[in-house]
Amino acid sequence: MKVIAFNGSPRKDGNTSMLIRAVLTAIEGQGIETETVQVGGQPIRGCIACYKCFENKDRHCAVKKDMLNDCIDRMLAADGIILGSPTYFSCMTPEIKALIDRAGMVSRANGMMLRRKAGAAVVAARRAGSVHTFDSINHFFTIGEMIVPGSNYWN
Repeated sequence: MKVIAFNGSPRKDGNTSMLIRAVLTAIEGQGIETETVQVGGQPIRGCIACYKCFENKDRHCAVKKDMLNDCIDRMLAADGIILGSPTYFSCMTPEIKALIDRAGMVSRANGMMLRRKAGAAVVAARRAGSVHTFDSINHFFTIGEMIVPGSNYWN
């Protein structure tokens, strides 16, 4: 098994990274392979609604000038996906939003290709907005027919 984590914070070694590392340490303790990809601070743009992914059906976005297709390939190779983001103005970073919008659209265009993978949100916050950020990331997982593990307390 393998879990891939995407750090949406532009601060590579900041709070979000520390939280992701804590989650991955627990996962690694179960003998599961992990990997982290730094998305925050990288040039990744939002979906341009060209719908070429529905025409091409090649499991990739038609926009090839950024890291998105590499991220999709890593998602496809993993059994679990973690999306981590700090809370900026009561929501996720634009890089994580771009990843969600484009990977989500490509997944839908290709028969819900992320279906039944496990997904978990990791959110760093100082003040308000963390619940909205957590919820918004989880929408990606549930809309994509992924499994969102629960907890016996706040996730």
